[in-house]
Parts: sequence; structure tokens; C-alpha cells
Amino acid sequence: MTSAPPASARRTRHRAALAAGVGNFMEWFDFAVYGFFAPTMGKVFFPDSSATMGLLSSLAVFGVAFFFRPVGGLVLGSLGDRRGRRLTLSVSVLMMGITTTLIGVLPSYQAVGVLAPVLLVVFRCLQGFSAGGEWTGSSAFLLEMTPSHQRGLFGSVISATAALATVVGSFVALLVQSLVSAEDMVSWGWRIPFLIAAPLALIGLYVRLKLAETPVFEELKARGEVVDKPLRRAGSRDLKPVLLTLAIAAVQGLGFYYLATYVVNYLSQTVQLSRTDALVLSAIGLAVYMALCPVAGAISDRFGRRRVNLTGSVGYIVLGLPAFVLMGQGGVAPVLLGMLLLVVPQSLVSVTTVVMLVELFPAATRSSGSATGFNIALAFIAGPGPFVASAIASATGSSVWPASYLVLVALIATVFLWKHLPETAGRHIGADEHVAQPCRVPEVS
Repeated sequence: MTSAPPASARRTRHRAALAAGVGNFMEWFDFAVYGFFAPTMGKVFFPDSSATMGLLSSLAVFGVAFFFRPVGGLVLGSLGDRRGRRLTLSVSVLMMGITTTLIGVLPSYQAVGVLAPVLLVVFRCLQGFSAGGEWTGSSAFLLEMTPSHQRGLFGSVISATAALATVVGSFVALLVQSLVSAEDMVSWGWRIPFLIAAPLALIGLYVRLKLAETPVFEELKARGEVVDKPLRRAGSRDLKPVLLTLAIAAVQGLGFYYLATYVVNYLSQTVQLSRTDALVLSAIGLAVYMALCPVAGAISDRFGRRRVNLTGSVGYIVLGLPAFVLMGQGGVAPVLLGMLLLVVPQSLVSVTTVVMLVELFPAATRSSGSATGFNIALAFIAGPGPFVASAIASATGSSVWPASYLVLVALIATVFLWKHLPETAGRHIGADEHVAQPCRVPEVS
């Protein structure tokens, strides 16, 4: 029987979980409120366009951030391997907080002309840059402080806080919209959720600065094994882990973007539910997903990452189309059941992806390598997912075929992962990656 960890160690891990969760919450809170206010921001920053073109322009600015994620991942990931995990997370949460707050105080197009949308694009790029180091940096920071038999459980904090932020951000936006008139919404109401980022950033920065550096990075420094050019080493020695990360992140990221962004628009535009009903049903689905994340993490601690991740990916292949058949019927029960068919596999792939971002890479290049594969997948495969799904729905007039992109990506990734993904549960993640081999995961009897 293993003895219980000291109270100080437990407190440190809980503070690390809080520090990781706060920054991750900020990233996805902004994601939710920008998406919700896209029609209003189209009127503020592109007033000379038609309503449709204004919305599309606003969404295009929203999408610009995705393409800066890989750049931020490369820069901040390298910083994390050279200067430490804590510094990287402090930089990312501060940058995200400042740029989100500045969006909230931007002048309108009527006030300064074309400078307004230009500044909006600049700040969205900076947001994408900072987000590029947040998810992978939080994963490394948290799990390098966590015992191997609890990495899945603690890693679920990253996945769960993304869902929580999306739900909270959507309901904050809905509350503001219900309390503020249409004219005031365009004038100043849309700014309120963005200004909430300022205190959130200060809280996140305070919590992160109060924590010590991870023991793994301190060990790297003590052994003199901090790499000057981690990106170069990751490119030459860690190509397979980078490709594996790209594959698992493609399924994980695309599934979450479907749940967090596309389903609301799908229910309101394709299924013809009211915007409020669509938002409430989507929020219920995300709340169920959030509750399932720690369960999925505990399961992966017991049965291993490979088995659980592949189960989730296969789940998308098998259940993707039936989920949209159910949601396309439009009733409360069919919609919730359809969302359940999506959130179960998503919880399995999401939590295991968080953990494998850490377990697949050696300590010296962990931040750089994981950020590279993860952010390429999000920028070029997962990020365009809601747009691709909407285009499929528009072209086919079908409420079912939007699932085809998700099913196809999951199928291609699963074929690759089935052949190449190793079991990483129990793997030693310290400075000396040769100290221990991955633990054998017990077979299910």
C-alpha cells in the first residue's frame, strides 16, 4: 500500500491545478464571447457592409487567431524549455488578459475609421499567439507536479475548464444581451465580457507567480540539460511524437470545436431552434462533458492512454452520424441524446490528449515538441471545423452530413494511431527519460 502524500505536496498540486485552470478558462472564455458577439462586432467594426458580410468579416477576424497559434506555440514552447514552465504560463496569461481587455476598449469604425478593424486584427493575432502556448504549457506545468498514477485525473482539469469557460462565456453574453437594448449593445454592451478579462488575468497571473517552478525543469537545470535550441532538437529527434500529437490533437480539437462552437449554430440555423434554446441545450451537453472529464481521466489512469484514446476516436467514427441524426430531429430529448453520443468520446480523447502531450516527449523538448504538433492540428484541421461543417450543411441541405468531416478526420487519425501510438501511462517524465520504461497497463479480464 502506498502512503498518502504529505499535505504540502497535495496543496502544491491543487494550486498547480488552479493555476493551469484559470489560464485555460481565460482562453476559452474569450473564445465563447467573441463567437457569440460576432454579429454585433460586425456592426461595430464593419458598418459599411451588409449584415451578412459584416458577420463574415467579424468571423474572419476571429479565425485569424488560429493561424497565429502555431507561431505562439513555437515561441512560447521554446521559452518553456529554455526558461521554465512557470514563466511561459505567466507570459501567456498576461498577454491574453491584456489583449482581450484592449479589444473591450477599442474605438469603433465610426470613431477612427479603418484603424478600428486593423487594431482588432492585431489584437486577435496576439490572442492567438498567447493561446498557442497555453494548453500545452498548462499540461506540462500541471502534470510535471503530479504523480504518474494520477496524471489522467489531474489532466482532466485542462479539458473541464475549457468546457466550463465556454458555458460561462455564453451565458454571460446571453445575460448582457437580455439586459441591454439593441442600440446600447452596439454602442457599449458588447464590451462588458471582454473587460471581465482584466481581473481574470490578474488572478491567473497572481496564482501562477506564487507557484514554484516544476521539479522536472529544476532537475533539468541542476543536471545542466536545459537545451539552448529545443525546437531544432525536437525537429530532429522527436518527429514521431510530434506527428502523434498532431493526430490526437486533430480529433480532440475538432471534437471540441464542434461541441463548443458549431452545435449552437447548427441547432439554431439548420435545425431551426431558437438561439436561446440552442444555447441552453448546448450548455447542458458541455456541462455533461465537463462532468465526464475526471471520469475519463481516472479510467485512463487505470486502463492506459492508448486504449482510452483509441476508444474515443472509434466512438466518433461509429457515433458521429447517429448523433447528428438525433440532433436533427430538434426535440429536447433527441438533441440531448445526440450530444451525449458526442461528449462521451470527446471526454476520452480530450483528457488522454492532455496527458500524452506530456508523456510522449522527453523533458528537455516537451514544451516545444508538444506545442508544435498540437497547434498545427488546431490551426489547420480543427479550427476550420465549424466553417467546414457549415459549408457541408449549406451545400447538402442535410442535418446529418455536417458530421462527415468529424468522422473522416477521426477515421484517418485512428488508422495512423492504431499502428503507431504507444502506451505512455506510467512513463517516467523527469529529466532522465531513461530512468524508467512505460508501465504495463493491466489487461481487462
